[in-house]
Amino acid sequence: MRLDKMLSECGVATRSETAKAVRAGRVTVDGVPVRKPETKVDPERQTVIYCGMQVRYRKYVYLMLNKPDGYVSATEDGREATVLELLPEEYRKMGVFPCGRLDKHTLGLMLLTNDGALSHRLLAPKSHVSKAYAFSVKFPLSQKDVESLEAGVDIGGYVTKPCSVKLVDAQSGIITITEGKYHQIKLMMEAVHNQITYLERRSFGPLLFDESLARGEWRELTEEEERALKQ
Repeated sequence: MRLDKMLSECGVATRSETAKAVRAGRVTVDGVPVRKPETKVDPERQTVIYCGMQVRYRKYVYLMLNKPDGYVSATEDGREATVLELLPEEYRKMGVFPCGRLDKHTLGLMLLTNDGALSHRLLAPKSHVSKAYAFSVKFPLSQKDVESLEAGVDIGGYVTKPCSVKLVDAQSGIITITEGKYHQIKLMMEAVHNQITYLERRSFGPLLFDESLARGEWRELTEEEERALKQ
């Protein structure tokens, strides 16, 4: 692999920044100063130092974010703050993006990655990846409301697939769905003449919300979490 490509994929430096650092003698491979940015390196076996920092090669990264209120699930937006603004520049340079979307005012677990193939698999309707949300509503839900939600409701020309609703009390609980239509849970509650007042994602497939993350905080997935997602 070319050195400049490796550093670019790792989010460490652009190709032009690499060329500049090489000319200044600030890049070494196995302790030897590099003469050309296109030098071939083996990132798995060789030690690359860029401007005094050892570079750990990773083509893909997987992050869990506790999404706060008011951020949109996008890589860029001309008017609103995006979830990418909560991450260090290193990850933005690596091209991470939200895997799926949470509405602007929905909180909780969000997966961000630059692994497009995995994201596509997780979001494909045929995958039936479950997503659980803690919710509160404006009015009490009756048993009939719960049965209607679980069986599927019309949200504007589309009938939702069966889901699970576990009430904590008459106005809050956990709803688990296997699809992700735009504003789906909000529209589902409106279909039974109710209104969402609070919504927080608690799981995404095998990935469980990390209670230790404060709003706006993030961390990389553990190896075990990565394996579970990929399986």
